[in-house]
Amino acid sequence: MPVETSAPVRRDPKAIEAAVGALAARFGNRLVTSQAVRQQHGNTVTWIENQPPDAVVFPQSTEDVQEIVRICAAHRVPIIPFGTGTSLEGHVNAPQGGVSIDVRDMNQVLAVHAEDLDCVIQPGITRKALNEYLRDQGVFFPIDPGADASLGGMAATRCSGTNAVRYGTMKDNVLSLKVVMANGELMTTARRAKKSSAGYDLTRMMVGSEGTLGVITELTLKLSGIPEAISGGTCPFPSVEACCNATIMTIQSGIPVARIELLDALQVRAVNLYSKLALRETPMLFLEFHGTEGSVAEQSERFGEIAEEFGGGPFEWTVRPEERTKLWEARHNAAFSTFTLRPGSSMIPTDVCVPISRLAECVTETQRDIAESDLIAPIVGHVGDGNFHLTLLVDMQNPDEIKVAKAFNERLVERALAMDGTCTGEHGVGQGKMKYLLAEHGAPALEAMRAIKRALDPQGIMNPGKIFALS
Repeated sequence: MPVETSAPVRRDPKAIEAAVGALAARFGNRLVTSQAVRQQHGNTVTWIENQPPDAVVFPQSTEDVQEIVRICAAHRVPIIPFGTGTSLEGHVNAPQGGVSIDVRDMNQVLAVHAEDLDCVIQPGITRKALNEYLRDQGVFFPIDPGADASLGGMAATRCSGTNAVRYGTMKDNVLSLKVVMANGELMTTARRAKKSSAGYDLTRMMVGSEGTLGVITELTLKLSGIPEAISGGTCPFPSVEACCNATIMTIQSGIPVARIELLDALQVRAVNLYSKLALRETPMLFLEFHGTEGSVAEQSERFGEIAEEFGGGPFEWTVRPEERTKLWEARHNAAFSTFTLRPGSSMIPTDVCVPISRLAECVTETQRDIAESDLIAPIVGHVGDGNFHLTLLVDMQNPDEIKVAKAFNERLVERALAMDGTCTGEHGVGQGKMKYLLAEHGAPALEAMRAIKRALDPQGIMNPGKIFALS
C-alpha cells in the first residue's frame, strides 16, 4: 500500500471519468450513471444537502468489491459504501464525487450456527429479512433501529435500537468482519470464538468507522435465543422527568427489562395520529420483558409498583403477540409519524446520550429549551441507556426558523457534553456532527483517529468528508 500522501482527496473529473469507464467495461449494466439513481444514493432522509456520486455500482461478491476498490484506488477516486440509505447524518453523500458501492445484491445468509448462537451474512441483508430467515431456528438478531437497515450499514454506523438495554448495541453483537481495505486487500478481523485476547480488536475498530476505513463484505453476528415468553405494554406518567426517574429506578433495581422507551406527550399524539392508536396523550413509557411466563409476569408487576412510586400508571401489559407487535411497529414508525404534527415541514432528526443518572435533567432542560425556542420537536428515546432522540419539524424555506433550529441543536449537544455524554448515541457522525468531535474527544484522540485513517487509507478515498477532516 502506498504511503506517500495523506492529503484530503479532491474531485478530479478526468480521474472519475477514467474510473467509471473502467468499471463500466468490467461490470456492464451493474454500473449506473443516471441522475435519478445517483441522487437516490446521496443523502435523501434529512435536511442535509444531497451530494450524489458520479456512478453507482452493484457488486454481487466480495471479489467484485475488491475489483471496484482496486479500480478506484488506481485513479484515486472516492468510494462511498451504501446499504439501504437510511442513515441520518449524510453518511452516504459524495462531497468529492466518486463511486457508490451499493451492496443490495449481497444479501445472503451464508451460515447459521444455532448451537453457537451466531450466523455469517453478507452486508446487504436487512435486519427484518435476517430475522425472517432465522425464525424457525429458535434464534434471532436483537438489534433493531427504527428503519429496516442493512446489517452492513448497521455495523458501519455502530447503530443501536430499542433492545439495547438488554442485548447491547451493534458493537456488542458483531464477532467478526471481512473488510475490503483501501488497496483492495481483504482483511478478516477475528474468528467466531466468543472472546479473544489475540492482538488489536480490529472488529471494534471497524464497527462505527462509517465506511472511512474499508468496505464491509461479510459479518459474523451474535444471535440470541427467542424468549419463552414476552410481555409488554404502556405506562403513562405525569411528566417526562417521572418517566426518566422510573427508568433509572427500574435499571438500578436489577429488573432485566428488554425494552424501555420514552415518548413525550407530543410524540404520543403523533403516534396516535399515524398508527391509529388511542393512547393517553401524556408522557409515556413503552416496555417489554423477556423470559419465562412466570418471570415476565413478575417483572411486569414489579415495574408497575415502581411506576406508582413516581405517579405513573397503570401499567397495562399483555403477552399477546399481535398487541405487542402493533405497539412496537408504532414505536419504530415514530420518526415518520411526526409529519402529522406539521404537514409539509422537513424532518431534522438528532440524538444525544448521557449517563443515565443525568437523563431526567437533560431531557427536562431540553424540553424547556424547545418551548423557549418555539419549536415543534417531539422526544423519543431508548432511555434504558440514556439515549434520546428529537425530530425537529422545520420549514426549510424560512431562514430564520432554520437558524433557530440549528442554534437549538448546538445547545442540545453542548448540554449533553457538559453532562459527560456524547453528541450522538447511535445516529453516527457522518457530515452532520463532525464539528462536535473535537469538543467530545479532545485533540489527542482526534489525531489518533486521523493517524489510523492515514495508515489504512493513505489516498483518502474511503468515504471522504465524514467523521473528521484530515487537514
